Amino acid sequence: MNSKALIDEREYGYLGKEKESTIITMKKGQYVAGYSVGILYLDECWYPVLPGNVANLSTYDFPVRLKVVPNCNQERIHAGDPTLLEEIIKAAKEFEAEGARAICAACGFFGNFQDKVAAAVDIPVYLSSVVQVPWIKTGLKPTQKIGMLTADAHGITPNLFKSCGIDDPSICVVRDLGRLPEFSAIIQSRGSFDNEKVRKEVVEAAINMVNENPEIGAILLECSDLPPYAADIQRAVKLPVFDFITMIKWAHFATSQKPYYGFI
Repeated sequence: MNSKALIDEREYGYLGKEKESTIITMKKGQYVAGYSVGILYLDECWYPVLPGNVANLSTYDFPVRLKVVPNCNQERIHAGDPTLLEEIIKAAKEFEAEGARAICAACGFFGNFQDKVAAAVDIPVYLSSVVQVPWIKTGLKPTQKIGMLTADAHGITPNLFKSCGIDDPSICVVRDLGRLPEFSAIIQSRGSFDNEKVRKEVVEAAINMVNENPEIGAILLECSDLPPYAADIQRAVKLPVFDFITMIKWAHFATSQKPYYGFI
């Protein structure tokens, strides 16, 4: 199918107050409507998914859809296992066929496949919170850096940065949370954790990172499990905090524009 045909069948309709045709269409195979962002998530994970987590639907004040990538577990995605690519692209294409207007994911290490998945579909793809780095950098002083909190520093590799469009990884100061006593429950899929202990661990890690690196001008939460603590981190370090939810909201609003009404 050529590009014009793809554009012609893509649904960007909006039913509102303005005068519109009464003829409503939907492309064949879509079946579900009223959402714009499809979110890929991991298989075989076992820990509480809190409000604020990418995979908790109460996080959003707009509808999203989730789709599991079969056999995509933490060990494989953190390592950027290249044999996952086929299944990830398959899931992304399913979302495209089902009417998604943008594709995101629920683990920062999906970023290992960002460039290849974006090339494989005809809708925008933002698989990792790490894709925000160039944008964040643009707003900082040339001497400032981005403090990155991650669940697994070993997975923050040159390949991940390159796939996410980042030419200079040195802009990021990376702090590993995966070996903290309570936060490690997420990495180890222990099935439960003490939320207040996790909150204290991640906030203290952010404070220590900023104190040790005063050149940090913004915080990026790489892990999809960290947004529940974004407000606490921001209050503690008094810096802008970016995470998966800032990215997903950005993708949603860019693909779900509504007309404005009001006084002039």
